Amino acid sequence: MRNAVPVAFRHRSTIFGLCSLFFILCSQLASAQVTSEIDTTKIRIGEQINYKINVEADSTALVVFPEGQTFMPLETVEASKIDTTKSDAKFLLSRIYKLTQFDSGVYTILRQKIIIDEKPFFTDSLKVAVNTVEVDTTKQKLYDIKPIINVEKSKSNWWQWLLIVLLAIAIVAFLLYWFIWRKKPLTEEEEIALLPPYDRAKLALSKLDESQYLIRSEVKEYYSELTFIIRKYLDEKVYDRALESTTGELIARLNLLKDGNQIPLSKETILHIESILQRADLVKFAKSAPDKALAEMDRTTIDKAIDNVKVSLPEPTEEEKLLDQKYKEEQERKKKRKKIWITVAISLFLIVATFIGFGMTYGFGYVKDTIIGHESKELLEGNWVESAYGYPPIWIETPEVLKREVVEIPEEYEGKVSTSVFRYLSEKSGIDIQVSTTAFKVSQEQGKPKEMTDEEKAEDFQKTSETYLKLLESQGNKDITVKREKFTTPNGAEGLKVYGTMNTVLDNGSIKPAKYNLLLFRAENVRQQIILNWRTDDNYADEIIERVTDSIELKPDDVEEEKE
Repeated sequence: MRNAVPVAFRHRSTIFGLCSLFFILCSQLASAQVTSEIDTTKIRIGEQINYKINVEADSTALVVFPEGQTFMPLETVEASKIDTTKSDAKFLLSRIYKLTQFDSGVYTILRQKIIIDEKPFFTDSLKVAVNTVEVDTTKQKLYDIKPIINVEKSKSNWWQWLLIVLLAIAIVAFLLYWFIWRKKPLTEEEEIALLPPYDRAKLALSKLDESQYLIRSEVKEYYSELTFIIRKYLDEKVYDRALESTTGELIARLNLLKDGNQIPLSKETILHIESILQRADLVKFAKSAPDKALAEMDRTTIDKAIDNVKVSLPEPTEEEKLLDQKYKEEQERKKKRKKIWITVAISLFLIVATFIGFGMTYGFGYVKDTIIGHESKELLEGNWVESAYGYPPIWIETPEVLKREVVEIPEEYEGKVSTSVFRYLSEKSGIDIQVSTTAFKVSQEQGKPKEMTDEEKAEDFQKTSETYLKLLESQGNKDITVKREKFTTPNGAEGLKVYGTMNTVLDNGSIKPAKYNLLLFRAENVRQQIILNWRTDDNYADEIIERVTDSIELKPDDVEEEKE
């Protein structure tokens, strides 16, 4: 058979292939070399050591250094950036980790895993002795604890809104003063109206002289004005119906008052007044036209009649003057009350119009909460705080700073885990924000923790979420719905989101609908979680929670900078 191969040749080919594969693996392993070193093996409590990892690899190799608290039981304080130097066709990569410990003893730094082209490499384990610090209290000076320093919050722009409100109030007040309360300068008619009846009549006669009625032969207008002057004066000082009475009624009334000794007018004065009034009637109704000289003489007669009436009338008594003063004061009070009512009406109109205008633009509920005040609205629009909590850090932006809470660890877990919890709780609005980090300590016998598989993470998420749901039930929450989905932070950290609705029982016994979010993240020896609870009857809580959720970041440092 042509295709047959001798058995000996096949054996040689197999041996040659195995040898080639062996040499290829050896060459690949030899192309990468990992070493570690520390600057000292003995430190005092709280001091730091420099743990350096050196990697020699090809220029095309992808190298991933350890991250987070992988140096347990020592704590990682700081990790420097990767230093890269080139040597021929290879790169020498080095990174320094600053480690510390606050308990005395001898500790072993476990082997650290470095991944090169998806293949794991491990460093050697190293021992470090942490010694106590002896303090001679007889020589050491002791000082008082420094007082707490208050941190100033960033300034808000509330003063700008206050300035706008004060400016609007000032404009409205100025307009009210200018058009209502200001004492306006009197017009000529108002000044004449304030004069006594005698002075007003004399002034009217002077203005009649300045007119050109007689020059233009407007006799009817001249006599109408002349008779109105005498009738107006008599109406104010003698007979209060002189303006509406006929000539005969007016003269009869004057004679009656004279005969009754109520006015000391002479018979001759009354006859002159009657003569002028009758002549004026003839001019107005019979179209009579007396000459200019007679009209001027009638004007002089009226002037003297006004003087005679003034002289004949007695001076007002003190009682009459007092009544007149009270009348003026009453009129002033009426004017003032009128101004007050107008001011109140305009102010109420402006307030209602402003409320309706802003309500139609921004919503009446928002305007009401702005005027009266609403805690959640103030939280949403206030100065938020962005900070990192725990280690590894969880970066999150919240309306207020989260405060550390004391966590009691069960006895069976003491020495095995360490937990830090930070929380903000608003009893009034029902907003609850919690951030917690749980670090699992690894003993020297266990060695370095293994990398968790997806199945192990899913199981851990399931147990943790079930524990949290039982906690919600123990707190009196009812009708809890549960949904789960994958959650990814803006910088790419993946975790699990457990969320849903529930009915919360308040301290007063009332039941309010609420929502909850549980965000879980898991690493080899660290579990991080964020808990968000809020009531759905709060109009601003959803926006607050959404903003908080969007701000969550884990390991904010750019991972690509740490890889070569």
